[in-house]
Amino acid sequence: MIRFFKKYPLSLVCLALVWYLSIWFLPPDYIELPSINFLDKWTHFVMYGGTCSVIWFEYLRSHQSLNKQKLFLWAWLAPTLMGGVIELVQAYCTTNRSGEWLDLAADAVGCTLAVGVGLLLWRIIKCKKETM
Repeated sequence: MIRFFKKYPLSLVCLALVWYLSIWFLPPDYIELPSINFLDKWTHFVMYGGTCSVIWFEYLRSHQSLNKQKLFLWAWLAPTLMGGVIELVQAYCTTNRSGEWLDLAADAVGCTLAVGVGLLLWRIIKCKKETM
């Protein structure tokens, strides 16, 4: 278990930060934000895309080969499901937040984009190793 914490410290910090911002942080109504269409959805997209990109980065840094099943589970499915759980918690367990299915969709799109970035990074790393 400690090995896991040593391999993925930034990922764990990002996941904890997503939980904090999603559940315990002040609701968006209390914050003066610029008027940008779908700002909330862009925020979800960036939070989950960034978190999953960090998971990919730390995975590629600490592994020699690509385990697609493990990456699908931990770098796409688990964060996407976490987004769904957070939306349900916001809807049913908080009085100052609301859950939205479009937020979950933005989470999933962010995770999906991170998969593309991760695969691109893996190809770059693989090509560099082959040329050495």
